[in-house]
Amino acid sequence: MAEKDAITEDTGRSHGMKSTATATAKSAFNFFELLFLFSEILVVIFFLSCTEYSAGMHPAATSTQSAAMMAKDKVRTYYPVFQDVHVMIFIGFGFLMVFLKTHSWTSVGFNFLIAAYVLQIGILITAFWHMVINSDFHKVPLDITSLIVGDFAAGAVLISFGAVLGKCSLSQLWCLATMEVVFYGLNEAIGAGILGAVDMGGSMYVHTFGAYFGLAATYFFDNKKALEDKKGKCGGSYNSQLIAMVGTIYLWMFWPSFNGALAADWQQQRVIVNTVMAISASCITACAMSRIILQRLDMEVLLNATLAGGVAVGSSSDLVVSGGTAMAIGALAGVVSALGFLKLSGFLQVKIKLHDTCGVNNLHGIPGLIGGIFGAISVGTAGNSFDQAALEATFPKLAEGRTISGQALTQVAALCITLVIAVLGGCISGFVASRFGKLNELFDDKENFCHVEFPDAQDEAPSETIKEIV
Repeated sequence: MAEKDAITEDTGRSHGMKSTATATAKSAFNFFELLFLFSEILVVIFFLSCTEYSAGMHPAATSTQSAAMMAKDKVRTYYPVFQDVHVMIFIGFGFLMVFLKTHSWTSVGFNFLIAAYVLQIGILITAFWHMVINSDFHKVPLDITSLIVGDFAAGAVLISFGAVLGKCSLSQLWCLATMEVVFYGLNEAIGAGILGAVDMGGSMYVHTFGAYFGLAATYFFDNKKALEDKKGKCGGSYNSQLIAMVGTIYLWMFWPSFNGALAADWQQQRVIVNTVMAISASCITACAMSRIILQRLDMEVLLNATLAGGVAVGSSSDLVVSGGTAMAIGALAGVVSALGFLKLSGFLQVKIKLHDTCGVNNLHGIPGLIGGIFGAISVGTAGNSFDQAALEATFPKLAEGRTISGQALTQVAALCITLVIAVLGGCISGFVASRFGKLNELFDDKENFCHVEFPDAQDEAPSETIKEIV
């Protein structure tokens, strides 16, 4: 009898502990939902009080025929490329991340939600840092170009998301994204505003920053557990990787718009052509490396490394004056990126315990570094192809007395500063964000969605987590 009472007491205590844990979890979730909602209300308040339509957008400013025509021309110029960039952010990045066989809903769902949020705060925070460095505070002008700036900020955050994909909860990702935009805006304001370093396609400010911010942060999100991946969930199935190919194709098609979205009229066509040449070359060389090393195509290479040319040519896309040069940059990026996916990722997992879910180091990090270096080289040789007026229009600091060689060194300095801010910011943000809740099961939609079923995933053999190192 006493034994039965003891068992009953233990059972009751166990149920009590479970109830307390459940209540605590619900409390934490409710707190986050309220915080998430409050943050959006706060953003709305900031937009009401700190922004205004830019010149030509207010109804009173478009009453004359000439003003109306100017507004119409701006829509014709920027809205098509804005929509292209928008497609890249929400479809391209979103569907590229669904390759994880038991995490597809979370990948595309979190991408959608966080990108919409960062689009808003990116406009505000990027403008704020430029006001700080210029000591000129005013209302933030809103127009289509502001939306493109917001999308660029979202792009950097989503690149970082790729490094921590499957290892962070929505509350952690929300915190990480919020903090990242602060560091992103600061870095962009220092590089573009103070130093005057030009990065047309975002090789440095978007790709390099996003990649190394995410790689620094990923160590704080169950890194050891992710490396072990005993259930083999950090891998793709036949169908999940097929669907991810949709994201790759959209990114591949619209990358010229990303690089040329904010280019001047006289630059935009050159940026588009150079980007198409570079990303076409990376597609060929990446697949060639896969065939050379594996004697077959590797889906990870096809999904990612084929895009590396668009990243690498970004900084120099407005300066390269030969299609062949753009193709050479893209071809090199394709080779390096493919080698990264086939060899380097596994090596880094073994040597420094780096778990990079989407391989952002190989697609965005290293090609971004290549882009920054070729950007500096292109600046140094720009005097051979551009007259002084064109150079000063591209690099405003030249009009203040800076030399071409000085501008090239400034480009290198901006790349180095980007790396420092990205790594330090990623460590700080990762440490803080990792305290905002925690996942019980990694790479699993059931942690974040209801009504989840995996009809085929459980029957598949665990995928290889570390590629063979040759």
